[in-house]
Formats: sequence, C-alpha cells, structure tokens
Amino acid sequence: MCLAIPAQVVELRDGEMAVVDLAGVRKEISLALVEDVAPGDYVIVHVGYALNKLDADEAARTLALFAQLEAGGEMGEMLPG
Repeated sequence: MCLAIPAQVVELRDGEMAVVDLAGVRKEISLALVEDVAPGDYVIVHVGYALNKLDADEAARTLALFAQLEAGGEMGEMLPG
C-alpha cells in the first residue's frame, strides 16, 4: 500500500524542486504539480512529487492520525493480506 503523506517545505530549489521535512527526514521532491508553494507550507507528497498544498491544521491532524495508528498497531490491520 502506498500513502501520500503531509510534509513541510523547508527549502525551495531551482527547477521546481524543494526540500521537505518528513518526520525529521529531509527529502528533495518536485513541485511541478503544485503552484505557489513557500517554505513553511505543507504539501501532500507521493513518490517524490507534491500533489497539493494543505493547511497546517489539516497536516497536523493527518500526521497525528498516522502516529496514533502506528502506536496502536492498527496499521497492520488496515493492510490487505
């Protein structure tokens, strides 16, 4: 199962690229599919591409949900097989 997850933009780079923070891990991604992104914004990231922007409250709720699922061991129950 592949998930698109919220990440905070920490740096803009040339050529529609940016560096995002994914729970402490920094990764370079493409912003080619999203407009008007600035450092501090949150984007949904999937396979190295920002798919859309989202507000900080929604990002926090989504990240908290992922953390809750991981802590409760429920992620495995959600996966097929």
